[in-house]
Amino acid sequence: MIVGRVEPRKARKAGAERPSVSIVIPHFDDLARLNVCLDLLMRMDGIDSNVEVIVCDNGTPAGLDAVLAVVSGRARVVSTSERGAGPARNEAVRHAKGEVLAFLDSDCEPQAGWMLEGVAALDDNDIVGGKILVSVADPQRLTIAEAFERVFAFKNQRYVHKIGFTVTASMFVWRSVFNDVGEFHNFVPEDIEWCERARGRGYKIGYAEKCVLVHPARHSLNDLRRKWGRMLLESLAMYRQKNRSELLWLLRSWVVLFSVFPHLYNVVTSSQISGVQNRFKAAAGLFYIRTYRFLYAHKVIFKGKAA
Repeated sequence: MIVGRVEPRKARKAGAERPSVSIVIPHFDDLARLNVCLDLLMRMDGIDSNVEVIVCDNGTPAGLDAVLAVVSGRARVVSTSERGAGPARNEAVRHAKGEVLAFLDSDCEPQAGWMLEGVAALDDNDIVGGKILVSVADPQRLTIAEAFERVFAFKNQRYVHKIGFTVTASMFVWRSVFNDVGEFHNFVPEDIEWCERARGRGYKIGYAEKCVLVHPARHSLNDLRRKWGRMLLESLAMYRQKNRSELLWLLRSWVVLFSVFPHLYNVVTSSQISGVQNRFKAAAGLFYIRTYRFLYAHKVIFKGKAA
């Protein structure tokens, strides 16, 4: 069924006031970055009585009291025992009252116009993804993982325009649209899967260049392996959920492996890194992670590893 455009966007075009906003932040065991994220939100233009911030904790080992101490009244804190960022977002949404849901990750640093620009872009869209910059401790002395992520991670403009989804680290959506599409599913690539459902119902996903946040790069190759191992398992789960061929999923790993060579062009031309040494590191990361993805995909299918 194709659903027509939602009424809140029409009301905004008629000159209505800015809609109420619920900023949703899933959190697990990253108290220092959560504190920075909330500090930036509290200093942001447009944060007023029309905006609520909801943090959903996902079982931080230090306990909910530690989370409450860090939040210190800057947000409402809820919790869920179901592990995963998707369930944490879903639980926060159940408590949210805003006409707009603004999804933000706790390790991200929203920049000054992040919220207002994201909400404004909903005038012409049902769902909006913002621009994501990748931060590192020292841009001149990158690790292999940092160099790789500076070139290849969080290309949200491409995701929106070419693939048709936005990452949930920076996603704005009308609450009525979210209610119609349904909650995030767990154990699948939640951003891709949710946006696929939204597109199937006729909703428009747009990109907001001035809606900017900063996401930290993975620092080590171990961090990068964990990220891609999880993403591969989620991708396979979505294939199985949709009764797609596992062989087709496995063949994609061959495409990924040989994509190393054309993607070296991105390493050479990227403006996100500088210096020959850092470009060599990005190339090394590219070869490493594409080989890892290839081998791990075959291990999952033929040995049943974590699948």
